[in-house]
Amino acid sequence: MNPALAAVLANPAIWRGGDCAPEPAAMPSGHAALDAVLPGRGWPSNALTEILLAREGIGEIRLMLPALGRLQAQGRDVVWIAPPHLPYAPALAAAGLDLARLVVVRCHAADQLWAYEQALRAPECGAAFAWLDPRSDRVLRRLAVAAREGRTWGVLWRRPGVEARATAAALRLGLQARDGRLAVSVLKRRGGELAQPLELDLVARWSTAPAEALARPAFAPRLPPRPREPRSDPRSSAGREDAEALLARARRAGAAN
Repeated sequence: MNPALAAVLANPAIWRGGDCAPEPAAMPSGHAALDAVLPGRGWPSNALTEILLAREGIGEIRLMLPALGRLQAQGRDVVWIAPPHLPYAPALAAAGLDLARLVVVRCHAADQLWAYEQALRAPECGAAFAWLDPRSDRVLRRLAVAAREGRTWGVLWRRPGVEARATAAALRLGLQARDGRLAVSVLKRRGGELAQPLELDLVARWSTAPAEALARPAFAPRLPPRPREPRSDPRSSAGREDAEALLARARRAGAAN
């Protein structure tokens, strides 16, 4: 092939047919089957990745653990913005994450996008995850620029029920559970479409990890809301009796003083 043509085709912005575009900044995911279908054979380490969940708790965090551990080993931090549940520290530590380099940010909804953009731009941040639903194309483009300039792997988690939409994300995946495995659909990539989803056996992938890393979820389970005690309607006969009893006790207390 002509050297000049080869140089043009090596540009990450150009790809041919079903081939994946070159991605020199890609970071291995730790899953060989997934890397084989991703541009650059890994996660885009300076761009946005969008993840659509069929439901939560199907192994989505476990899918990310190899890459997160690699980033922390390089001395970079991992930031989570507005996770839907409380991260379960014992399980994450058992899976090999350095909790000292994991930052969980909870703030008012109006500040979440700002916090996410700052994390994407921070040089010490290697990965910034956010459970948000920004719909403005302008905002999404700004986040993509922040990830590129900060050389940060940004992941936008779309919670169940949120539909796919055209975004500035370089990569979009759909995740769902299937027969004990995690089915990964490549919905958007810099290359040709992938007709069939991949099926990853994450339990086998972590078979050498401590048992508690598999038995415990990445997020602590939510406790059911504490039932409220029924309150008497002051307009009912029972309510009037309760009110009169309280008033009588208050009068007795006053007389005693």
